[in-house]
Amino acid sequence: MGEPWVLAIDLGTSGPKVAAVSPSGEILATSFTATPTEHTPDGGVLQYVDQWWAGIAAAVRGFVADGVAAADSLLAVAITGQWGSTVPVDSDGRAVGGVCYQYSDQRGAPWARKVVGGPIAGWSPTALANGVRIAGAPPLPTGEGALGHELFLRHRRPEDYARTRTLLEPIDYLGLRLSGRAATSPAAAMFSALVDARAGRPRTYDNTLIRRYGRDPARLPPLLPTGSVLGPLTDEAARDLGVVAGAPVIGGLPDLHAAHLGSGHVDDFAGHLAVSTTSWISCRVPFKKLDAFRYVASIPGIDADSYQVIDDQASGGACLQWWRERGLGAGAGGSLPSYEELLAEAAAVPAGARGVFFLPWINGEHSPIDDRKARGGFVNVSLHADRATLTRAVLEGVAFNSRWLLEAVEHFTKRPFDSLRILGGGAQSDLWCQVFADVLNRPIEQVGDPMHAQLRGMALFARVVLGELTLQEAGALVPIARRFEPDPTTRATYDPMAKEFKRLYGRLKGMFHRLNG
Repeated sequence: MGEPWVLAIDLGTSGPKVAAVSPSGEILATSFTATPTEHTPDGGVLQYVDQWWAGIAAAVRGFVADGVAAADSLLAVAITGQWGSTVPVDSDGRAVGGVCYQYSDQRGAPWARKVVGGPIAGWSPTALANGVRIAGAPPLPTGEGALGHELFLRHRRPEDYARTRTLLEPIDYLGLRLSGRAATSPAAAMFSALVDARAGRPRTYDNTLIRRYGRDPARLPPLLPTGSVLGPLTDEAARDLGVVAGAPVIGGLPDLHAAHLGSGHVDDFAGHLAVSTTSWISCRVPFKKLDAFRYVASIPGIDADSYQVIDDQASGGACLQWWRERGLGAGAGGSLPSYEELLAEAAAVPAGARGVFFLPWINGEHSPIDDRKARGGFVNVSLHADRATLTRAVLEGVAFNSRWLLEAVEHFTKRPFDSLRILGGGAQSDLWCQVFADVLNRPIEQVGDPMHAQLRGMALFARVVLGELTLQEAGALVPIARRFEPDPTTRATYDPMAKEFKRLYGRLKGMFHRLNG
């Protein structure tokens, strides 16, 4: 037998990232497979589960073939990834139609609004009161998430709905495919808004909420404690992956929880900032709460006594990707400028990007404003604004948005963060880390290999579940690459610009709604 290793899977909206991770959290090898998203003429947003599985299987087989991981030394399998999406599964454990209804599929909105819609931040008073009191938050009236997806299937795809035995989150579907067991957890089922999250109460589905929202209890997966072992890796799955069967498969966690673990900041009120495709600020807290006007909430955490702050800025690292690939596009030679080139140019631009603002709402916004019609762009651009200035504005625009969110999160927790751990693809840039430190006026600690922090977090969580580490011991294994202190000389520039940034949304909101109605 070779050295033991953990298979960690992060099923993002762009495709699965897979890693072989040592028991100490060292990333031994990684692989990413892009998964296309289909947008249907009626507004559907779909992915195909066999494409996920093919990418995962190819990655693991590659690790074994390259000698990075031994086929007979798999210690455990841990899964994280996207949430709020839905895979309908039949009685044989197969995805109905082979599809996953992505979070952003809002075709169930007409029926969801009838169930929970109303005048208070989009919800009815009854839905809001009961949802907050029991589950922490009601389901969304926008059609996103489990309620909207089930209602769409029921009303518009009745044949598929009749074949559906259970409705699973993507991470729970992968758990089924790996272990043969269909189940979920309070953390993974958070977007159902059906789990009793009240302190001191068993984390079970609430029958009152099931009836109120018109959900079918027979199609809900069994609810296991977060951090349960689903079962051993099946023979069939092991053959596909090219490894020996039998390793324990850990029930999946949403990427929010994986980022919490991967930041190493695992104690109450110790915060992290994720800069991935989207962006968020989160921490563990000891209470259940909802701020319905800033769209910040706390949901079931990784154990029975904890909660995790949840919020979401719809575009984080996606803004820099958009600017590189679409805003600039290919040059005369047909090639895109590299991220390294763009960031090196931006580093030479003074703080404040010479007064240019970038508005990062290129995919609408969720927190601390919920406005799907908001849009992005550059403001205060002159003839003298060059590529470097605009790139710097993109970095700062995302950071100004995070500062706005930081104010909302610290209002929610009732205490400031002493520092924030940063992770995700955007955290690979030292320049961007420094911009965040300066704009937020908080020390920023960059975790080692931030692109794969969630994979490391899941591998360490597997060892916690297996009783080999405490949560604090796992957190201590997360390396810190560098600490960025706020530059006090930037205060005179960034503080007034942050105020102007928030004013810009208020001034443009009416236009957004007129143009994008």
